[in-house]
Amino acid sequence: MSFELIPSAFSKNPAFQISAFDGSTGVNRASGSRQIAANRDVDAISAWLMQFQASKSTFDSYRKEAERLLLWSVLQLSKPLSSLVYEDLQLYRQFLLDPQPADFWVSSPGRRFGRNDQRWRPFAGPLSTSSQRQTLVILSSMFSWLVESGYLVGNPLALGKRRSSGAPKIITRYLDPTLWLEVKAFILELRSTDLSRYHRLRWLFSLFYLGGLRISEVSQGAMGDFYCRRASDGKELWWLRVVGKGNKERQIPISGEFLDELLLYRSYIQVPGFPSVEEQVPLFGSARDFRVRVGRSSIHGTVTDLFAHVAAKLRMQGDMHALRRASQLESASAHWLRHTAGSHMANSGVDLRVIRDNLGHASISTTSIYLHTDDDQRHADTSTAHRVGWSNS
Repeated sequence: MSFELIPSAFSKNPAFQISAFDGSTGVNRASGSRQIAANRDVDAISAWLMQFQASKSTFDSYRKEAERLLLWSVLQLSKPLSSLVYEDLQLYRQFLLDPQPADFWVSSPGRRFGRNDQRWRPFAGPLSTSSQRQTLVILSSMFSWLVESGYLVGNPLALGKRRSSGAPKIITRYLDPTLWLEVKAFILELRSTDLSRYHRLRWLFSLFYLGGLRISEVSQGAMGDFYCRRASDGKELWWLRVVGKGNKERQIPISGEFLDELLLYRSYIQVPGFPSVEEQVPLFGSARDFRVRVGRSSIHGTVTDLFAHVAAKLRMQGDMHALRRASQLESASAHWLRHTAGSHMANSGVDLRVIRDNLGHASISTTSIYLHTDDDQRHADTSTAHRVGWSNS
């Protein structure tokens, strides 16, 4: 897979023809032996990106962040990326929240252009605080790799404020059971108003909830990834083969309910019966043509659009509890459904090792963040049994 790091719309800028900006003499360059052959920043970044080519979504995301920083460094600061210091990265942090001048850095609202189109721009608009944090995490990973490869002396982002390694991690971005019921109820109501939307949403949310899938796994999966094998007792068991982060494959057990949802969706798209080996029908196809694969951004939009409609319905109730739940839904994303699946499984008593393998976690410590019930019960028990008992008299 060959790729360009700087789109032609920007690479023709005279600044990129100045050798002082290519990184060959960057002040953060290491002088010892290296593990990569690159001598320019663009080549070193390309070497870092090569490891992500197996996953298009990860590659595109990481390339976007790397080229944004490279463009900003050369065109805004007039210095190579390998000369950036801690203070420069703090300026970039602020720049992400409001890329200026906007006509140079930001695309026209609602317009998307190819990377080689003169109207292409690195940003679609200002980044949210959470997106900014994600950007800096990716860039810090890149800098650390360049240090490890012997290309750079140090990582300028490593000087930032570090989180305590002992701080407990708690998942809050999930739908509690009552909010999940609101979402399901809204989908079920579509049976009488929009049958096509009902079937597509019911299947999409079943994939996320019953399979615990990532949005990229839904987008890239095919019906041929379902397969059946016999258990030791002769019973036929269905599984879904998924290729997740890091190009790692895992097998997700398909329950009887999951299989029923699969057959219901296949009946709707008029592909009857069980999936066959090598069947290329997408796991989730376009509303216009179920054989056309749907991209990650489209799936994300479908989920957040539904959340917005459910939130609007909750807001009509007017009470503070409903308003808080509406606000929670308005900030939710498709990835919340994966967290919801993990949380609900954990709270239902499913063994953490099973959840770990279903979700594709590398460590069971990652899976343990879904144990909400124990904390909730601990809170209730403490509140009930442990009292100071001051007298008001």
